[in-house]
Amino acid sequence: MFAAQPAAAADPAGYQTVRINEVTSSNSDTVELYNTGSTAVSVSGWKMSDDSFSPQSFTPSALTIAAGGFVTFNSPKGLGDSDKLVIYTAAGTVVDRVEWATDGAKPAMARCGGDGTGAWVTTTTATTFGAANGSGCPSSIPSASQVRINEVTSDGADTVELYNGGTSAVSIGSWKYVDNDTSHSPVSVASSSPNATKIPAGGYVTFDSAPGLGDNDSLFLTDSSGNSVDSVTWATDGARPSDERCANGTGWFRTSTTATLATANSCSGAGGGGGGGQTGRLLGGGGSLTSGCTPEAPSGTGTAPAGTSAWPGGPDVTITDDVCAFTTSTGPEGRDVSGLAFDPANPSVLWAAKNKNWLYKLVKSNGKWVPDPAWSATGKQIRFAGGSGQPDSEGVTVGGNGHIYVTSERDNANNTVPKDTIMEFDPAASGTTLTPVHQWDMTAQFPQLDTGSKDDANLGFEGVGYVPDSWLTANGWIDPLTHAAYNPANYPLHGAGLFFAGLEWDGTLHVYGLNSDGSFTTFGTVSTGKASVMDVMFDAGTQRIVATCDNTCGETHTFMKVDAAGAIVPDATYTNPAVIPVDNLEGFAIAPKSTCVSGFREAVWSDDGIYGFGSGSSSYGHALYSGTFPC
Repeated sequence: MFAAQPAAAADPAGYQTVRINEVTSSNSDTVELYNTGSTAVSVSGWKMSDDSFSPQSFTPSALTIAAGGFVTFNSPKGLGDSDKLVIYTAAGTVVDRVEWATDGAKPAMARCGGDGTGAWVTTTTATTFGAANGSGCPSSIPSASQVRINEVTSDGADTVELYNGGTSAVSIGSWKYVDNDTSHSPVSVASSSPNATKIPAGGYVTFDSAPGLGDNDSLFLTDSSGNSVDSVTWATDGARPSDERCANGTGWFRTSTTATLATANSCSGAGGGGGGGQTGRLLGGGGSLTSGCTPEAPSGTGTAPAGTSAWPGGPDVTITDDVCAFTTSTGPEGRDVSGLAFDPANPSVLWAAKNKNWLYKLVKSNGKWVPDPAWSATGKQIRFAGGSGQPDSEGVTVGGNGHIYVTSERDNANNTVPKDTIMEFDPAASGTTLTPVHQWDMTAQFPQLDTGSKDDANLGFEGVGYVPDSWLTANGWIDPLTHAAYNPANYPLHGAGLFFAGLEWDGTLHVYGLNSDGSFTTFGTVSTGKASVMDVMFDAGTQRIVATCDNTCGETHTFMKVDAAGAIVPDATYTNPAVIPVDNLEGFAIAPKSTCVSGFREAVWSDDGIYGFGSGSSSYGHALYSGTFPC
């Protein structure tokens, strides 16, 4: 097996995340580089070559390329009608390369469908150097360009997987590939083993790399005309056991703990790979904002509580919804996705509440969370008891009876008046509009919110979590009403657990027994140690109640336990992965322990403002982010 030489010490950290993003062989012979990573990368001293001259220095528009940023330069030797471009670090390590046939880069070749990760397409409109490629991309991408390198392994067989994301089969027999050793000649796919000449729509083809694949290596794929199709670069052990695209067929590469050749990528593991380490990457995204979809910039950014620890899960985060996916008749701007909750009885289901009175049952499809078409492809509108009003739905949890419980801060039809309620919905109910089976109104407990201000009215119940009685009793929780060990039998109508509602006003949790006759028992408050609470959940994996706060508290999650005195107190607080945007991330859910793969399970966040990193970024217009959390 060929093993590339280890990168020299002079190679800058994270160079594997820099990709050639656009190139023109017309007039200016301009090249654009894009940084797909989460940290800035120095391009000082980097060089380039084409198909005829040795590496030459170039003058970039900046010596450092920011995370999600662009750098441009003019080729020192010009670029031809049919040519090749290779980018090297100052130490001579290959970073990326692109090839094109006659006039393939006129007016330009650009990555379309996602800067740094999209398919190479010859554009027919003006170039977009220094900015996102979307505006210069054609309305549709040819089928051949939708074939992607989807997974590679440098451990043993050195296997390559291609995935066809198009709607028609593509002939690939005369396509070629090569690694990052510039002395190697490209090898045809058809001559590799096993022999492959065609890849079906939505299908996979795998073959073993003839030159082999090693540490600090790359793979470059060209079509029958010599145009670049796709590429991937990885660091030491990055492709062991494999590097794979997350989500399947889209996004950037990450190191996986298991290979999934010839099938959809599992995206298991904790990063590394194409990103070159544990710095984390934001994967996926892209797409165009639909008409009327208007993201909202975050507000109220504050600091994390003292003693906050780093995120304990993987560093990488994947965008896991379609752009502007949550536009509705009452929220046409697409914002305000808030509470999230995995269904403990069916962990393939994620429930989501949208502030402007909508509830979604989400399932995974091609790596994204999408509305379950069997339940409702557009979500279901919810009302207060009697079928009236527009609940400002914020928090969501699944009760012990399988019903869905949603909190509301106010009625959006009268948004200056608080209406702090918990509503119970039967998910099996028919129709596109749901009304509560029961509704409990706690508004009178919070007179500080009833000032006539819509802002104060909007600081009520932001999250809710169902906590089973079995956990409370097993951990010796002291009932604040009796000052003795909690005995569920004292409250015969409340079911099998209590509900912890998070108050945004002051970060406290309010504990309730919700009775089947419509009454409720108040068990007092619990301090989270934070200024606000945006979501609440009980995690059976860690055996903790989790209180989440968005950028108001530095994007943190406080895990709470029952202490030796029988009180519920903060145990540990964690920040989000460093790569995730600092936005109004109001929803947070951790998948049940039954979903664990190689010591990790999924964690999901929702961005109430769908702002991402702002206009022009791949995350702009998206609400849901997925990462990993330890089992």
